[in-house]
Amino acid sequence: MHPAAAFHTPDRALHEMLIEQIGFGMVFAATPAGPRVAHTPLVSTGDGAVQFHLSNRNALTPHLEGGTALLLVNGPDAYVSPRWYEDARTVPTWNYIALEMEGRVRRMAPEGLAGLLGTIGAREEARLGGDQPWRPEDVPAQQWDALFRGITGFEMEVAEWRPTFKLSQNKPAEDRERVADALENGGGSGIAQLMRSLGARDAS
Repeated sequence: MHPAAAFHTPDRALHEMLIEQIGFGMVFAATPAGPRVAHTPLVSTGDGAVQFHLSNRNALTPHLEGGTALLLVNGPDAYVSPRWYEDARTVPTWNYIALEMEGRVRRMAPEGLAGLLGTIGAREEARLGGDQPWRPEDVPAQQWDALFRGITGFEMEVAEWRPTFKLSQNKPAEDRERVADALENGGGSGIAQLMRSLGARDAS
């Protein structure tokens, strides 16, 4: 989490929206062989927990249950040039959005894991559109069982939410608008849009 308070927000609805919209993140934890990281789809339960699954062959899988881990979701990011400010006598920086979550992890029961897989599939298939979305029922039962046995579901009860929404809130409104315009013209429309909505709101 960025040390500057200007880039923090306690808005849990915003945190939940980031998890839902990105839908993917990283889980970090210590193991006897040292720190390890895994990449995984994420689903928020909406009541303070985040669910994910890992391959049973992943180095983290045997060590997560009952331990403390860190989840990270990265949003849009972009380089910010000093030449976009009215006074360019400063250094470059980087605007970005990231959410760190820390908490205890428990192993999910098989029925919970099945529900998690269904939720992820339904969410992502809906984003693709079309009238024939993939469903778990499309996979032959024997093949599904084999794949299902190869993964483990986990749920983190989030004890600490540590967000960073670094969107030039520490700059004057005129500089924020110049940066947003430059990013939009350079292909960074996602971060530019967030600067105009979230950044302007936080700076006011």
